[in-house]
Amino acid sequence: MGYSSPLLTNTFLAAVSLTPLVGYAATEVDSPGIPLWSILQTVLALFLVIGLMITTAWLARKLAGERRFGNQAIKIVGGIALGPRERVMLLEIGEEWLVVGVIPGQIRTLHRLPKGNIPSSQLPMQANKSFADWLQGISRKHADE
Repeated sequence: MGYSSPLLTNTFLAAVSLTPLVGYAATEVDSPGIPLWSILQTVLALFLVIGLMITTAWLARKLAGERRFGNQAIKIVGGIALGPRERVMLLEIGEEWLVVGVIPGQIRTLHRLPKGNIPSSQLPMQANKSFADWLQGISRKHADE
């Protein structure tokens, strides 16, 4: 009757020795969470950073003046969209006009013309003719000269 198995004895001793740890772990699981002050501090820091970025952009724009695109020697005289990403533009550079084709990642010179004045009746946006007809008329007029 006094016989005990070593397996039962070891199991019993292991269970008895872990009992205080189980009770301790159960009481320490409850954590207070994130304090409201930490969340408020994070949100205020975020607004401060965004405000600094906006202020810096505004200040840089004011210090640069009204010049937005490089040199004032290049002027856009006109242009038309040929598709969602393609355009034909008429640029004035010094005493010369350039007809350029603009596509994503590339600009090509299509034609060179001496600088001239476009009568308001020939502007493609005000006339009933298409831009291609207007461009052919200008090309013929300069070819005849």
